[in-house]
Amino acid sequence: MHLTRLGHAMFLFTTEEGKKYLVDPFFDMNPGCPDEYRTEVFFRSLDGILLTHGHFDHTSGVKKVLVANPECQIIAQYELAMILMGEGVQNVFPLNFGGTAELDGVAATMVPAKHTSSYGETTGNLTYAGEAAGYVLNFKNGPVIYHSGDTALMADMKWIQEVYQPTIAILSSSGTFTMGPREAAYAVDNLLEADVVIPSHTFPTREQAPAPSDYDALLEAFPIVGFMENKDHEMLQYIKGNTRVVVMGYGERRMF
Repeated sequence: MHLTRLGHAMFLFTTEEGKKYLVDPFFDMNPGCPDEYRTEVFFRSLDGILLTHGHFDHTSGVKKVLVANPECQIIAQYELAMILMGEGVQNVFPLNFGGTAELDGVAATMVPAKHTSSYGETTGNLTYAGEAAGYVLNFKNGPVIYHSGDTALMADMKWIQEVYQPTIAILSSSGTFTMGPREAAYAVDNLLEADVVIPSHTFPTREQAPAPSDYDALLEAFPIVGFMENKDHEMLQYIKGNTRVVVMGYGERRMF
């Protein structure tokens, strides 16, 4: 399985058979997304999209993908799925906590996350979008990965580990809108038993950003993003155990 980081929280999973699943598409104003992943060719290559919650920096790219690839499967928490269906999105599979979608090459199980969820906040039509979620992704002939989504520290991580036994955890760790590096490190040391942890929901500095103009636009529209910059390495200060922290660059691809 190959993993590619395409922004603060957008990750691309490519299975052994070449199937591509994208978590939380965010293309406009995303300073961490290289240009080659904003093309119709890339959008048409996607087999599925998994949404953790409704906020614009996790869902605003859905319609853009569907224009190029209307058959792309969308996985979303029930209330968010109903909103998308109401907007005319056809190929939506609603899940709720504990439910599993069997995709080609991977089983995606929805698990809780402690975070809010709304939809349409940048368009003036703010709508409650159910509860936020994470996913446990069990890859055929590959690892079990826990993608926490945007979450605060929560005791549920303990049973997620006990039931699904992920060996890789992608954990939000920027603070401000999610748990910070100290809380993520506590989860790694006390609640999870993953061999590898990958920090998520952290933004690049302008110098690190593959798309500097998007960095400027995002910071102008949402100055609070500046508090979540360059946080990836901070988890190393707090982790006491042997879990390996893998900091992924924006646009970087790794095999697991």
